[in-house]
Amino acid sequence: MTYTINRLFKNATFDAIDARTRAALTDNGFGILTEIDVAATMKKKLDVDMPPYRILGACNPKMAHQAIGIEPRVGAMLPCNVILREVSDGVEVSAIDPVASMQAINNAQLTAVAGQVRDLLAKAVEAI
Repeated sequence: MTYTINRLFKNATFDAIDARTRAALTDNGFGILTEIDVAATMKKKLDVDMPPYRILGACNPKMAHQAIGIEPRVGAMLPCNVILREVSDGVEVSAIDPVASMQAINNAQLTAVAGQVRDLLAKAVEAI
């Protein structure tokens, strides 16, 4: 089982895919709770240059509330991370597959919710 939902955008700019990703997430019920500019952090902390790489912490409040109600400690695994990274032929977007990430928790109800979130994330990635 793969652990991410991926899509490559050839000959696209990082900023354009970033804007499209944010819009697609919003359109599918997700908000961005956190944002980490990994490239800027690596430059600041290690003086290492790397291609643009950003992590968006996406959350669908309804689904998160449902998951926390089923398994209160699941918050340790939230939000759903979506990464944007510049690659040699464009920009790749990868969203966590919540079903894969929830395998550590043996709870059928939670797995069902994770499946619904996966479907929403896949729809968002497809809509970019």
